[in-house]
Amino acid sequence: MVRRKGLWTAICVFAAALVAGGFWAQHASGASDSSPTETAQQLLSAADVHGGLIVHLGCGDGQLTAALHADDGYLVLGLDVDAERIAKARRSVQSLGLYGPVTIDRWDGRHIPLVDDCVNLLVVEDAGSADSNELMRVVRPEGVLFKKGADGRWQKQVKPPQPGTDEWTHYLHDASNNAVAHDTVVGPPRHLQWVGSPRYSRHHDRMSSVSAVVSSGGRVFMIVDEASPISVLNPPKWRLVARDAYNGTVLWKRKIPKWFTHLWPLKSGPAQLPRRLVAVGDRVYVTLGIDAPLSVLDAVTGKTIRTYEGTKVTEEVIFSDGVLFALVNARPEESDIDCWK
Repeated sequence: MVRRKGLWTAICVFAAALVAGGFWAQHASGASDSSPTETAQQLLSAADVHGGLIVHLGCGDGQLTAALHADDGYLVLGLDVDAERIAKARRSVQSLGLYGPVTIDRWDGRHIPLVDDCVNLLVVEDAGSADSNELMRVVRPEGVLFKKGADGRWQKQVKPPQPGTDEWTHYLHDASNNAVAHDTVVGPPRHLQWVGSPRYSRHHDRMSSVSAVVSSGGRVFMIVDEASPISVLNPPKWRLVARDAYNGTVLWKRKIPKWFTHLWPLKSGPAQLPRRLVAVGDRVYVTLGIDAPLSVLDAVTGKTIRTYEGTKVTEEVIFSDGVLFALVNARPEESDIDCWK
């Protein structure tokens, strides 16, 4: 009975692989039969990539490059070796009003001008003389490489997760509140992976413009004040921002209408603020306001999945072994959260 069950499982897996392979061959092998928009949709669907950095090697006229920009959660870079094709591709992207989020540049045909482990999706139509090691060098862990063969078929390769890396899901690492990661890859910094805003806090002796930061699933989530640093007296613009952890691309944002006052005279602010944000797997637990209830968001899209009743003025969130704990202030009037309006 056990052998039959194992055989049946193997047959089902093999059949599913054949169906998936047949679907991909039918819908993505014939570039001449599909428009750039259709090809881009098929590539994105098959890659199952949701935002981040896409690089297109051998971008040609730039039409497929532009089509790969599915929404504002993507940055797309097209690379080519030919100056005339680059100029044509740039004009094409500019005519669509996409230049900036989509850019075109020149490369030497051998070395991809990017840091290691930064590309979510690498689409290769012309690899030049770059070998497979160079192609996979720039793909981030769990990122995808699609390389077009001479027969027009796309070959897919997924970069495995990097062993030894850890996540920082809570303010003090995890539910144990022990601020020590189990990461064996991290070490002395040797280069910048990416640079993102805000580069400066709004004021040197007021509350920090970064209120909370956690990471999970290859993403970084932070609560930041995005208001102008010209004057700290200007109203704040608090946001929950999700970025790709490997390249810093902004994936989505959520407004936080009311947070603790940015004029608080201590940089760290009240101790409970960084404890209001937790990310585990594909879920983000956060209070979207200083006196708001606890909400759970989809880490991929930022959309609210659920808001928990009876959790208004949650001051700390812990997720441990599948159980969600919320420390709720039952008498917020005694906390005087509006004292620094």
